[in-house]
Amino acid sequence: MRLITFLLSGLIAFRVFGAVEETLLTRKHTNANVLVQGPNDANIARLVARILEGQHYLKQSLNDEASARFLDRYLDALDNLHLYFLQSDLAEFEKYKTTLDDLTLKEGDTTPSRVIFTRFLERLQQQYDYVIELLKTEKFEFTGTDRFVLNRKTLPRPKDLAEAKQLWRDRLRYEYLQEKLNKEKPEEIVKIITRRYTRVLRALKEYDNDDVLQVYLTSLARIYDPHSDYMGKSELENFSINMKLSLFGIGALLRSEDGICRIQSLVPGGPAERSKKLKPNDKIIAVAQGEQEPVDVVDMKLNKVVEQIRGPKDTEVRLTVISADASDSSVRQVISLVREEIKLEDQEAKAKIFELPTATNKPMRVGVIDLPSFYSGFELEGRKSNGDQKSTTTDVAKLIGKLVQENVGGIILDLRRNGGGSLEEAINLTGLFIKEGPVVQVQDSKGKVFVDNDPDSSVAYDGPLIVLTSRFSASASEILAGALQDYGRAVIVGDKSTHGKGTVQSLLQLAPILRGQLISSNNPGAVKITIRKFYRASGASTQLEGVVPDIVLPSVNNELEVGEASLENPLPGDPIESAAFERLNRVSPYLAELKKRSDQRIASDRDFAFIREEIALYKKNVAEKSVSLNEAQRVKEKEEADVRSKARKKELAARPEPPGKVYEITLKQVNEPGLPPPVAKTNNVTSATQTHDGKTARAGTLVKTDRPKPDSEKKDRDDDEDAVADENVPHIDITLDEARRILVDYLNLISKRSSLAGTAQTDN
Repeated sequence: MRLITFLLSGLIAFRVFGAVEETLLTRKHTNANVLVQGPNDANIARLVARILEGQHYLKQSLNDEASARFLDRYLDALDNLHLYFLQSDLAEFEKYKTTLDDLTLKEGDTTPSRVIFTRFLERLQQQYDYVIELLKTEKFEFTGTDRFVLNRKTLPRPKDLAEAKQLWRDRLRYEYLQEKLNKEKPEEIVKIITRRYTRVLRALKEYDNDDVLQVYLTSLARIYDPHSDYMGKSELENFSINMKLSLFGIGALLRSEDGICRIQSLVPGGPAERSKKLKPNDKIIAVAQGEQEPVDVVDMKLNKVVEQIRGPKDTEVRLTVISADASDSSVRQVISLVREEIKLEDQEAKAKIFELPTATNKPMRVGVIDLPSFYSGFELEGRKSNGDQKSTTTDVAKLIGKLVQENVGGIILDLRRNGGGSLEEAINLTGLFIKEGPVVQVQDSKGKVFVDNDPDSSVAYDGPLIVLTSRFSASASEILAGALQDYGRAVIVGDKSTHGKGTVQSLLQLAPILRGQLISSNNPGAVKITIRKFYRASGASTQLEGVVPDIVLPSVNNELEVGEASLENPLPGDPIESAAFERLNRVSPYLAELKKRSDQRIASDRDFAFIREEIALYKKNVAEKSVSLNEAQRVKEKEEADVRSKARKKELAARPEPPGKVYEITLKQVNEPGLPPPVAKTNNVTSATQTHDGKTARAGTLVKTDRPKPDSEKKDRDDDEDAVADENVPHIDITLDEARRILVDYLNLISKRSSLAGTAQTDN
């Protein structure tokens, strides 16, 4: 059985809802799918339960106690903020607390999944109707001392519908005030909020039995640990795409807008882009396979539309399209395309070379390799490999070769957004930097330990190395970072620790096991199941604790409730004995001085001073646990934040362009002679943290909003002589900047030590 460490997210096609016709906003949503147990559901449910019970690391029986936790996990999967299910609902579902185990394991009966989900939709519809009525009748005034609790995960569910409506009203008032603070007019606020609730209700009413089954059986898997899952057909397909970084299709990213499939963007060089017949915002209303009759896809779930458009290589798909610029929306055109393999190049490893000035007038070059995941070839059951298997190790080796060829003095391996992937690739990639020895130890449920060694004695890069990590570096990233730290091969720099995932999952496809038992031809999916724990070569466990960097940098990430320890039901961490390996000792002679210099810079650096302010504000908001619904108070807080934001933006815009040049290198360019032209501006990729309201932001950077501002606000902004256009503000990456400074220090210290060693030899 192949072992793969997973922590991947994101889909190839996803929903991005935009403006919809106002007449659609307030319509009743009565088109929910009727949920009926599928022909294969019983076999799937029984098999998933048996696999979890017999093959999970814990070897835990699915009994009455597990049944109760199964029910709780499913309820929370649907209603994690405890806003919808009433106490009366819980009383009605009480019967399942001791029966879900037998229903699932023995009978394969998934009726509770549909009963509970249907009740959830009823409550969601009640909320929708109530909110729409309030938007028509409520006088939204914000003068009192009311506060709104954003996170209700640990609070009781409402006792009855009256209490639920009070929670829904409080939430609506919070949302209304948020838009009012953004200077939206009342009629616009009503439209914005109506759209929001309409989108949510519509999306959930589009769930079919397969979607509900996936949520239900994943809830079962999660009673064992946070990383075990059931993947239905669509999710398994997307998993395969994420691992291979390729798919067979037309090269279009799709979105859904109130039941209409639109093209969001086209992949350069793909069939859709080359045809010159499709463009962003075109509407796809029907899809046909070859010479078959078209299938109407209006109001079809987006992932179902995607399934229709994807297909085997070199096959024809015909799209019925309404052009985005058509003067008459009744005019359709049929566009025929031949599917090809689409490479997801934006998710591949890539590199940069920073050419920095020095006192000697001879520029110094340092390289940065950005690695988003540990991808590798992965084929679904019944599909043949195309022979060109994707490999993280191969790609990074090519980039290293190019960086060495261009005479970089050192390399930074950036794993900050790398959530894991293939265990095999993590081992092989570590081997690019060490000659031989153990990389990771793996322990099974019986306590037997296996040592995985670097299989190749060759070294692709033997120079100075920094590994940049964050709280979001997980799993395979932690194996690599931990091994290079144990060997003393690289300086680890970043947040206070990595994610803390020290478990190994295996993906078990169900089709081969159920062969002969399947009633329909649909792929029954797969189980991702935790079967082992992994440990560093030193015997230390990364589970819960993660990898602690040699040099920790200030970051809002350090204060966030993220990481394995924040997940529900994680496995414990426990060290084992160290494997035998030879430490290289490349870091310890320089570490104290590197840390001293970094600390001195951080203490006086304006960007890190801003980060410290962000941390203090974040801590303050977390401690309050709720948000004021008093408009005057919120306006004052917003004005203070705006003043701070404008000052930060003005200060950044006034800075001169950083010295030196930056060259971006993709895998397509590694075999080309020389370097591409330098980028116009040093707009480094910024590292994501979170702002105080939980939205994604960039550390030390002011982020533009995608939502257009009303004309009145634009005028206010234009009349402000202190305002600075966003395009004039450099996007900086404070963490990467400091990592580069540490690398330069590292190179200088190594050079100084070599010079002293040479002098000593001469004197002797």
